[in-house]
Amino acid sequence: MKESQVAIQTLDIDHLGIVAGIIDEMELVEEVNKIVGIKTKETLTPGQVVKAMILNGLGFLSAPLYLFGEFFVGKATEYLIGEGVLPEHLNDDKLGRELDKYHQIGTTKIFTAVAIKAAHKFQVEMDSIHLDGTSMSVEGEYKKEIKEIDEIKQETEENKLEIEPEMKAIEIVHGYSRDKRPDLKQFIIDMIVTGDGDIPLYLKVDSGNVDDKSVFVERLKEFKKQWTFEGISVADSALYTAENLAAMRELKWITRVPLSIKEAKNKIVDIKEAEWKDSQISGYKIAAKESEYAGIKQRWIIVESEIRKKSSIQQVEKQVKKQEAKAKAALSKLSRQEFACQPDAKIVIEKLSKSWKYHQIKEIEYIEKLEYKTAGRPSKLTEPSQIKYQIKGQIETREEVIETEKINAGRFILATNVLDRNELSDEKVLEEYKAQQSNERGFRFLKDPLFFTSSVFVKTPERVEAIAMIMGLCLLVYNLAQRKLRQELAKFDDGIRNQVKKITNKPTMRWVFQMFQAVHLVIINGQKQMSNLTEEREKIVRYLGKSCSKYYLIT
Repeated sequence: MKESQVAIQTLDIDHLGIVAGIIDEMELVEEVNKIVGIKTKETLTPGQVVKAMILNGLGFLSAPLYLFGEFFVGKATEYLIGEGVLPEHLNDDKLGRELDKYHQIGTTKIFTAVAIKAAHKFQVEMDSIHLDGTSMSVEGEYKKEIKEIDEIKQETEENKLEIEPEMKAIEIVHGYSRDKRPDLKQFIIDMIVTGDGDIPLYLKVDSGNVDDKSVFVERLKEFKKQWTFEGISVADSALYTAENLAAMRELKWITRVPLSIKEAKNKIVDIKEAEWKDSQISGYKIAAKESEYAGIKQRWIIVESEIRKKSSIQQVEKQVKKQEAKAKAALSKLSRQEFACQPDAKIVIEKLSKSWKYHQIKEIEYIEKLEYKTAGRPSKLTEPSQIKYQIKGQIETREEVIETEKINAGRFILATNVLDRNELSDEKVLEEYKAQQSNERGFRFLKDPLFFTSSVFVKTPERVEAIAMIMGLCLLVYNLAQRKLRQELAKFDDGIRNQVKKITNKPTMRWVFQMFQAVHLVIINGQKQMSNLTEEREKIVRYLGKSCSKYYLIT
């Protein structure tokens, strides 16, 4: 009698069941399919391709997105993405064509539609939003491939897909680099996130030489058109220009005031001790002023940070010493120089004195140096053939400038057009501005070396823009998962181990993802079961809800 053969298949799930579950709960696949459209007899729908790219993008521990095909080898693709989806279907060619399609439809349009649906599903609060931008440096030429783009355009038109009018490619060019890499070309990502869990609600990809000041108001207005939003918009000082303030009369805003404005320079220094009050936020004190800069009534909150003040004063003292040494060396060099006339010498020494922030040249003397044609000692009656001039002087510190810098140290000004303190207190203005770090956290996430940044198949500006949208969607999924887990742990007064084995109710999803390494789907004669799903892992999945639980066979 023959023994029956046992068919065993082991596939990787790891943390990807969590990612897939959050994507399902957002109804992302359905939303993308609705916007982009589905071709008949298509193995992979546009929504499934986006899901696959997010799974790859949040793979972290494995391969970056430019190894798209290789990433899914050994993964449970049918289980995670959809029936009939095999690793070989997820190749660079398919990915590239889908990216072109997303660009034609409009990356901001797709992102916003998905974010609106997700925010509704996860009940994300939108009392305040935070706008900021960052530059993303890239290597390579990134030229448009007109023929390929035209083919995609024709395909979208044939399928009667709704595309954005005159969808132009971004320009990947040199511009102001926040990464301090002016040698590299770049593109810009502007993002709006909510104060509730750092959830990105809006993403716009732009050319590398676009100036924040010229586009920030436009971004907020676009956002308000697409979202029902009556809350407060928070942004950095790029938003604060006379033109922008006039354009934002219908919006409620908080922003930082640039200290290059004369009124700001005066008000930040002119504060009596009695005007200060300690903030509820430890290490800060605040003083309220009024302003009508650019003809807009507003409140100015002058903020002083104790830590930043100490640090800034140390920095000023360090710079004063450094500049004094340079000033002495420069004056010594200049004193050896000869000038044809006194006015020339005067111009040069005054220019040098003005070039220093903390020092100046005083007690200036112009010393005549007489030259004669004949050798030897000239008589008193001999006329000099030439008179040259040399300079002497003393380096002095600009005490008033240094004192002003020390007073200003650690201070900045926040402005808001919400005049009613009952609606928005001075404390809340500072609190909301400090929450602006939510955008910075998001940008750090997007720039992580483990993330996809130098994709081999992303060879056109159109595809770079579409990839940036996928990066934004990865952040959306990641932060929704993190927000949900933290909310559930807090709700049940529970926690999980962190990296140093201490219990926390605010774990990062990166750590949670690492905890799920080596979780496998095992199929024995068609029957599915999970391996390495420990009690702690199961607890995490249960807190994340039914959409995630199904991928780990938890009922």
